[in-house]
Amino acid sequence: MMARIKASLLSLRDLFATAWWIFLIVGIGFVVAYQFVEPAPPKHIVITTGSESGAYYQFANRYAAILAKNGITLEVKTSAGSLENLERLKNDEAQIGFVQGGVVPPKEDPDAEDDSGLLSLGSLFYEPVWVFYRGEKKLDRLTDLRGKRIAIGQEGSGVRQLAQQLLVANEIPLGRNLVPVAGLKAAEELQQGRIDAAFIIAAESAPVVQVLLRSPGVRLMSFAQANAYQRRFPFLTRLTLPQGVADLVRDYPPEDIKVLAPTANLIIRDDLHPALQTLLLQALSDVHGKSGFFQDAGEFPSYMDQMLPLSPDAARYFKSGSPFLQRYLPFWLAVLIDRLIVLLVPIIALLIPLLKIAPAIYTWRVRSKIFRIYGELKFLEEDIKQHSDIERAGEYRLRLDTLEDEASQLHVPLGFTDLVYTLREHVNLVRQALHKLEKTA
Repeated sequence: MMARIKASLLSLRDLFATAWWIFLIVGIGFVVAYQFVEPAPPKHIVITTGSESGAYYQFANRYAAILAKNGITLEVKTSAGSLENLERLKNDEAQIGFVQGGVVPPKEDPDAEDDSGLLSLGSLFYEPVWVFYRGEKKLDRLTDLRGKRIAIGQEGSGVRQLAQQLLVANEIPLGRNLVPVAGLKAAEELQQGRIDAAFIIAAESAPVVQVLLRSPGVRLMSFAQANAYQRRFPFLTRLTLPQGVADLVRDYPPEDIKVLAPTANLIIRDDLHPALQTLLLQALSDVHGKSGFFQDAGEFPSYMDQMLPLSPDAARYFKSGSPFLQRYLPFWLAVLIDRLIVLLVPIIALLIPLLKIAPAIYTWRVRSKIFRIYGELKFLEEDIKQHSDIERAGEYRLRLDTLEDEASQLHVPLGFTDLVYTLREHVNLVRQALHKLEKTA
């Protein structure tokens, strides 16, 4: 029993002596491959939105519910709007943020490399520029608002920036008549008659839009010059709010309304984990992929506003959909396997050729022990034949006995024992030749 254990240990020692360099090369390959493995995605990320009454905030909470099912906590932070969201992203106070189209000015040199550290996950929905006003007279141009009290949104918001751009384009001075209120507060001021008009930029499903569409005495401007605005401001899209789409029973609006719309875009820091980007894109498709007042099913998310470079992961998603593993496996398992693949592929690529070489080297190591004794035996046989010195017969027998003892004590795997027995037979052949030489002397 002890002999078997000893033989096994010796075989293992031979195996390790043969394969140590394989373990070394694979170990080095493991270390190198590990440098390219993405760290596990964080469990907590922050999204910056807008006011609690706005669509950004409502949509962010829907994303949070979807991500929570996959073990990711999405913290929703309110803000004054797009400009504040951009500042938070740049200062690493949030990893994700809503930004209205047109807020980021186009680069003077389109070919210049972007160094903002921000990327786009695409456009999510149209954000119509709703201009609600009071009065019986129909207004269809912004110049009709000259001298009126107009709500243009809070400082730092996208609606304020766009409203000022449009008013300046219509040569309306940015004076005291412009009121810094937005959202439901602006709707209340308009309903109470304390202001004459309000710029609202929000999705059609936003509470403030739904409230004002149904408010008595409040009307919605239809932009007569919509085509001209679209040419002057390329980030705007001309849309039509069909007659009766808001309320079929009351036939509201009573006619088609032309509105202008930037897109709402989801902007991320460029260091956001790729797996989280894909998970977010899946959530965006679930929330924004349906048809609406202004969009067809499957139209969003898409890369419509090119104010920032599109994330490479978003580009792959728009082209091919979700990664294969995330389609069929839980998020955590797909991420784990994806990380292991990056680690294992180069290691397997190293192991395949190394394992093909290893058996030959192992065989050579085992056989080399036997061949060493064969070498000594051959040398001894030549010595006997060439010198035929009977006086050294005792020395020759002693050397033959030593070689036979060495052969008997060799520990080799079972598959090589035939070589040991053949070696011992050959030792006996040389011994017999020596015996014949002694007889003929």
